[in-house]
Amino acid sequence: MLTFDADMEGLYEDFFPVVWKVSKFGKTGPYRAHATYTSQLAFSKPQVVDGNIIDAETCVKINDSEKTTLTEANDIYHFSPPHAGVSGVLQAVNSTGSIQDIAVGFMSPGDLMPKPALYFNGVGDGSHVTARFTPVLRAYITSDYQETAIIRGAIDTPAIWSQDLAGLAESTTWTLKRDAATGHYTMVQS
Repeated sequence: MLTFDADMEGLYEDFFPVVWKVSKFGKTGPYRAHATYTSQLAFSKPQVVDGNIIDAETCVKINDSEKTTLTEANDIYHFSPPHAGVSGVLQAVNSTGSIQDIAVGFMSPGDLMPKPALYFNGVGDGSHVTARFTPVLRAYITSDYQETAIIRGAIDTPAIWSQDLAGLAESTTWTLKRDAATGHYTMVQS
């Protein structure tokens, strides 16, 4: 399982990480998983069913130091075009007149909606979501989660790998290895 759950103030209280990718591997043999990360961030108004983000009603691409506003008219939600905001953070203001859920995630080329990475629930009218997002990805060996699941508390198993994706080359390959004697997993750049 891959997720962006680095230690951040307010984690599991004000906002929650979302499972980004899940790959299944058998007990033996070679397997391959592919994940594509792009640095284009986006805010979205997620649709949540049974603790999973299944889609988004609307979204807007946003960059560092930009701000957007979520509004609603005739049951249609819309984010404003981003404009200059607070340096070093992304912001989304809820101006819908009611409590809303907001997510921040990544836009991949060709996708209409972003893949969520962080979920903010119960954002009050007039309140804002402020994210200082550093793309630190962690890998876990677990069978307890599915893609797009909202993680409500710390994961029971320790992370086997952590990487700030901002410093990686455009294309990178990692190999997951299991030590048969100890049962411990490692990930190494190939």
